[in-house]
Amino acid sequence: MAEVDKDGGSAAAAGGGGKAPTVKSIFVYPIKSCRGISVSQALLCSTGFVWDRQWVVVNSKGRGCTQRVEPKLALIQVELPIEAFSQGWVPKNTSYLVVRAPGMAELMVPLTKPSLQSDGVSVWEWSGTALDEGDKAAKWFTDFLGKPSRLVRFNEDSETRPVDPLYAPGFNVKFTDAFPVHLISQASLDAVNEQLKEPVNINRFRPNIFVDGCEPFAEDLWKQIKINELTFQGVMLCPRCKVPTINQEDAMQGSEPTETMMKFRSAKALEVNATKTKYKGRVYLGQMLVCEDKDSSWRKVINVGDIIHVEKILPSYADVAV
Repeated sequence: MAEVDKDGGSAAAAGGGGKAPTVKSIFVYPIKSCRGISVSQALLCSTGFVWDRQWVVVNSKGRGCTQRVEPKLALIQVELPIEAFSQGWVPKNTSYLVVRAPGMAELMVPLTKPSLQSDGVSVWEWSGTALDEGDKAAKWFTDFLGKPSRLVRFNEDSETRPVDPLYAPGFNVKFTDAFPVHLISQASLDAVNEQLKEPVNINRFRPNIFVDGCEPFAEDLWKQIKINELTFQGVMLCPRCKVPTINQEDAMQGSEPTETMMKFRSAKALEVNATKTKYKGRVYLGQMLVCEDKDSSWRKVINVGDIIHVEKILPSYADVAV
């Protein structure tokens, strides 16, 4: 890919008005496809934010469930101890992941690692062994979803899940869909909402890092950024599945914002090179990132308010990966 350094890029692409963009919000999603947690700081490790997609609900065949098939997952709220997002914190016997949903009693899942394992767990192309949170959690999710389900935790001690080597060889994730970190800007969300009859919340797009202070869609061209001395590489634009069409407040699915976004955020509309992509017919919003400092800066904190230093910018959409 062609690229230019920060001195060669425009102020609009980097921040807008010559001002550096900042981290507005940080979101962590402990259980895949359930509601996220907004935190003031989060720890980054080699697979993304600590606790992000650490758990997944699986069906009777061990297949990971998402809102694409089980939209009711959008109604499940989770809570972690605030200390869990601090450096050096270790779970105690009294530390819990708290899970809530309409019409359900509160579920408390111990954060200490369970001894039970489930074999044959699969998420997309990956399959392996996961830690099983037991029958109580299984009954809770089975009752709420109305079908046999279990809650399992990624087994970091024995499993790895590589990302697509075509885009970022050598990087791993837990139960995240594709890459360790997902970033979107407020300006991009605002630009999408200007085209909609009814605006949508950022929770439809489920970013990890929500950015303020840049021009709409500036993040599309960010090839390299630095946050709190951590260097991130832009891997590809985020292809949107049907989750953004699911109202996160009531789990009802519609056609927006995808239908409108097809007019200005499809590969054709953006004039990106989509000859190699496996995400034909998608719309794109947000940038997928990997952190280069995955070994040397283990579990470094990123904070709300941190400045985003845009160090390399792609010249045009023709150079963007999708």
